[in-house]
Amino acid sequence: MALLDVENLSISFGGLRAVDSFSVSIEKGQLYGLIGPNGAGKTTVFNLLTGVYAPDEGFIRLNGKDITRLKTIEINKEGIARTFQNIRLFKELSVLDNVKVGLHNRYKYSTIEGLLRLPHYFSVEKQMNERAMELLKVFDLDQQADYLASNLPYGKQRKLEIARALATDPILLLLDEPAAGMNPNETKELMETIRFVRDHFDMTILLIEHDMKLVSGICEELTVLNFGKILTQGKTSDVLNDPEVITAYLGE
Repeated sequence: MALLDVENLSISFGGLRAVDSFSVSIEKGQLYGLIGPNGAGKTTVFNLLTGVYAPDEGFIRLNGKDITRLKTIEINKEGIARTFQNIRLFKELSVLDNVKVGLHNRYKYSTIEGLLRLPHYFSVEKQMNERAMELLKVFDLDQQADYLASNLPYGKQRKLEIARALATDPILLLLDEPAAGMNPNETKELMETIRFVRDHFDMTILLIEHDMKLVSGICEELTVLNFGKILTQGKTSDVLNDPEVITAYLGE
């Protein structure tokens, strides 16, 4: 059974078919890529998978469970987390507190316990701090735990966003153009980070990306979208050598 099984997912906005009969099957542990030109519908697919939009048609199954019309927070609890093309950190919060935001989905104390600073509150806060520091150390961010998130270099802000997503304890991680705005050295380091996350956390990863060097370097299979429809799917080497892909996507 595939970890993620998507069947005939479709949505329209104002009569325009933004995603049309999108289907994909992703196995546990895969590094899978979703590529296509700007406006092809890639981020809309992510928004459908994470409950930002409800599809007009189709189904989404995670580990065999239908999550098609669950709310975003419910989908996150089921095991899907994401990052965004435009980094969405709480820049007024510390690096540590950004990760703890993700942990609040898993660690709980009541409002009264928090207001009155009861023992359970301190116990939970201690657990959250320890877990957050563990994640920060994985990404070599533990020494900047007290920094404001806005004071981190761009590449480390990307890492922090991934760390925060992992704090929700997902089984599927969606990365929306993680290399956007990065220089070649940062992109190379990102490739190593993504591989490490897959292996260290036993993670399945679906990413949207325009950097073909990154895509060809880490993705095992690809789906190519064009005008909301699937142009082709398959092993990365086969897809990137497909004349239709070269014409429609690479513009050659």
